[in-house]
Amino acid sequence: MAPFTRLSAVAVPLDLANVDTDQIIPARYLGRTRAEQVEGMFHDLALDAQGRPRADFPLNQPAFAGARILVADRNFGCGSSRENAVTVMVDRGFQVFIAPSFGDIFFNNCFQNGVLPIRLPAERVEALRAALRAAPGATIDVDLPSQTVRGPDGGVDGFDIDPFRKDCLLQGVDEIAMTLGHEAEIAAFEARRERDGWTA
Repeated sequence: MAPFTRLSAVAVPLDLANVDTDQIIPARYLGRTRAEQVEGMFHDLALDAQGRPRADFPLNQPAFAGARILVADRNFGCGSSRENAVTVMVDRGFQVFIAPSFGDIFFNNCFQNGVLPIRLPAERVEALRAALRAAPGATIDVDLPSQTVRGPDGGVDGFDIDPFRKDCLLQGVDEIAMTLGHEAEIAAFEARRERDGWTA
């Protein structure tokens, strides 16, 4: 994973609550290669029954092309446990999700894939989406070290993040890699344990 520090990027609003992981990546795409799964992202929301792009779906609109930040409604990423719901969006370039709340497993999977999920109050998230609808193509600035988000309206909001997860993102490592960074100390502990006859 690449270290995450700051991001200033086009943000796209998604005015739907309870978007579940099957809407993000339908189950019928899960058997495909990771590269092939990208075409399934939001497939049933983005296309009509004839497979034509829905004009009202924001990611189909040219102004939001290349968006790397998604501003969603409450309970984004709920539903079944599938890491693909995060990786398919990572593969489409997304690095930050902002919402009032997230599905728990989706939220945790974000950190395992170098993505920053940010919880903000519902009224503030709605204001951000409104600003993005009013000015398609506008950007949002995210600063992880200072834990702040600057919206297209100039408003600045702080957000909470677990210190350990913040450190992992800043270093570009997951929990396993962070643990392996202490390999020498772990080996020394194991040697002492064996020497002193410790038992579990």
